[in-house]
Amino acid sequence: MPSTRVKLHNMGFSRWLNRTVGFFVFFILDIVDFLLCFTYKTLDFFFESEWKPCYCCPPPEAKPPAAGGSRGGKMIVSERSGEYSKVVSLTRTKIHLDEISDTLYSRPSLLTRLIKLVKYFKKDAVKCCDESKKRSSSTKKTLVTVNSTVVEKLPRTPRWSDCHCTFCTSWLSSSNHSLFVNVQQPKDNKAQENVVFIHGFLSSSAFWTETLFPNFSDSAKSNYRLLAVDLLGYGKSPKPNDSLYTLKEHLEMIERSVISQFRLKTFHIVAHSLGCILALALAVKYPGAIKSLTLLAPPYYSVPKGVQATQYVMRRVAPKEVWPPMAFGASVASWYEHVSRTVSLVLCKNHHLLEFLTKLLTRNRMRTYLIEGFLCHTHNASWHTLHNIIFGSGSKVEAYLDHVRDNVDCDVTVFHGGRDELIPVECSYGVKRKVPRARIHIVPDKDHITIVVGRQKEFARELELIWCRSTTPLQLYSN
Repeated sequence: MPSTRVKLHNMGFSRWLNRTVGFFVFFILDIVDFLLCFTYKTLDFFFESEWKPCYCCPPPEAKPPAAGGSRGGKMIVSERSGEYSKVVSLTRTKIHLDEISDTLYSRPSLLTRLIKLVKYFKKDAVKCCDESKKRSSSTKKTLVTVNSTVVEKLPRTPRWSDCHCTFCTSWLSSSNHSLFVNVQQPKDNKAQENVVFIHGFLSSSAFWTETLFPNFSDSAKSNYRLLAVDLLGYGKSPKPNDSLYTLKEHLEMIERSVISQFRLKTFHIVAHSLGCILALALAVKYPGAIKSLTLLAPPYYSVPKGVQATQYVMRRVAPKEVWPPMAFGASVASWYEHVSRTVSLVLCKNHHLLEFLTKLLTRNRMRTYLIEGFLCHTHNASWHTLHNIIFGSGSKVEAYLDHVRDNVDCDVTVFHGGRDELIPVECSYGVKRKVPRARIHIVPDKDHITIVVGRQKEFARELELIWCRSTTPLQLYSN
């Protein structure tokens, strides 16, 4: 009993110390992020001759289209550098405002007064000038007033703070701008089944191709076509600056670049972390095509009733704590737009130097594919993907799981590291409660990454067993 009391006392003191230190650390980061906002405004204007929007201020409510108006009309967004409005034509894709997570612009901090000061310099509401009104009435097109942080049309070329190396910009030389897909298939091109691998946040297809692909048995290599995709904004895939990296955009790119491109009729899915949300969304859209669903560390948080889902998930993933380091890193990446951009500027823009130093210090004994996945992305991609997918899907994942339970007849298996400090094990148990037939495997002494890395041979065998016991009668279209 005394030892138990001592442990509880120590745990209570540790939590108090963590929160106290975190209070001061994150207050300082609030100030730094506020100052960096103006710093990047100046640098963006200097390098790109244009004021760039950010999410320091919440946008106003978008005005709905008038009755009988055209949904495909133009949108007026605020011009940060002057008093005039800018008419932007959304030619690339339709942006639905309900796909944008409110956590992008609503991240409460201690600097409420400073945020009000920012609002003074940044006008939220945009009023159409008289000339625009006349043009609207004459052409009978609907003009929707929204905030520029939502639909600002940005150039597709890399920004000055992004990496301009050949690897990161290879997608610019392609005409179709499809996702990069690493394919391993039998030599005779007569695969019996397909497997789609979807990586997690701040990762790439190399997470699978450098670990699992070399360790599959000869039987698996001769029967399965393995497709590992780089998600939009990561690896060798396109990194457009005009994208908000919403769930819809990610799914459309996967459908076009993988499902349609390779004419998949049925397929297995293996997904890690963020990729689990996309995998569940695909299972909902293609319920008869999924042969098995394997999820690694799924970020499913059961949101209490009456609580805003996006804010709840953000606070669970990024609790604003300085310990453990994984939680601190997640908090910085989630709460501070400009601090995280600075980290991206220092690390991602110089990823080749970091790879060289790693090889030099380890005498070329360490493979650097994890560095490639962790750093080969843009801040715009990581920031929007984190908020619009992981946080923004907080209220959708539960519905996805209900649909998988009731309408998707496939094998569901969940793996989770017992020492995962980023996504708690309770998330996988939550999946089990929603989908009772799901098999849960908690791997002791493994974390968010080592659930695969370091045990790739064992995990490759486990995947082969999952695919073999799949009983879905549909057959895959073979080329």
